[in-house]
Amino acid sequence: MTLLLRAPCATSRASLLTRVPLSDAPLPDVDELCWPWPGRNRQFGDLTVHVRETPGPGLNAPSAVYLHGLGGTATNWNDLAGLLATKADGLAIDLPGFGLSPPSMGADYRMATQAAAVATILDARGGAPVHLLGNSMGGGIALLLAASRPDLVRTLTLISPAMPDLRPNLRRVSDPRMVLAVLPWIGRRARRALGQLTPRDHVDLMLQLCFADPRRVSEARLALAEAELVELMSVPWTGRASNAAAGAIFREWLAPARRSLWSVAQRVQAPTLVVWGARDRVISIRKAPRTAALLPAGRLLVLPRTGHTAQMERPVTVARAVLGLWDAAEQGTW
Repeated sequence: MTLLLRAPCATSRASLLTRVPLSDAPLPDVDELCWPWPGRNRQFGDLTVHVRETPGPGLNAPSAVYLHGLGGTATNWNDLAGLLATKADGLAIDLPGFGLSPPSMGADYRMATQAAAVATILDARGGAPVHLLGNSMGGGIALLLAASRPDLVRTLTLISPAMPDLRPNLRRVSDPRMVLAVLPWIGRRARRALGQLTPRDHVDLMLQLCFADPRRVSEARLALAEAELVELMSVPWTGRASNAAAGAIFREWLAPARRSLWSVAQRVQAPTLVVWGARDRVISIRKAPRTAALLPAGRLLVLPRTGHTAQMERPVTVARAVLGLWDAAEQGTW
């Protein structure tokens, strides 16, 4: 099955047609997947990180590695990793300083430094190329890694990657504090205000920011998200990395053209699927066609009625697109 999309963009690429193969392989029922996948601290060289592992179909299965976004954790990939376990072993990483992974880089939370940390993990696992998936900040990290270490990346999936978006529109969000809080300097007041909210209030605000329709999330999943947040609030480094990484991302967005993520995208040779929610309130859908067009082997899938975390909001559709990428890459038809 193949999906043909017209990329929505008011640029010279407005008429770009992108053909994305969707796998019709049988998938497990999302509601019957384990939640969360087992987690543990693992040592990779000098790096200690908390990971959640999803067992695949067998000893010779390929590996998929998942990188979360700003303020996220490995559980952001729970459903998609479970669906893709029909084809690959999964390793979802709490990036250093996020979730249950202790900080390991001082005050350096640049995406390039995080990409180097992921490279350390992959090298320590033997250096075999993996299917790399990243959302938001994790997408920017994955992009940098694919450009700098092509030997480590078999395919690349970018879900609303953190491409430079210097015109944030506060009207896109229900609570502007969610956007202001990630901005350096001027976001201090918003961060203090958000710090007074209950865990459930935090969960509700994140859903409003990242989902097109938060009402689709079950009460059971909301309770699990709240329980995870309560656990993270007892971790001493919670919040520090988000604030530092937000400032680093903003500075990277201001980088000169030769060092920007737009230039990085042009150096990525891996077959790449770009997925974007048409109702993304965090990184504008306007960035989607340019991102896919700059990638030498990039294709774009735009999902209607979907927000910033498509892997959570539309896991089955995203899984079918990712499996289509993997199959096409294996056959040399991407």
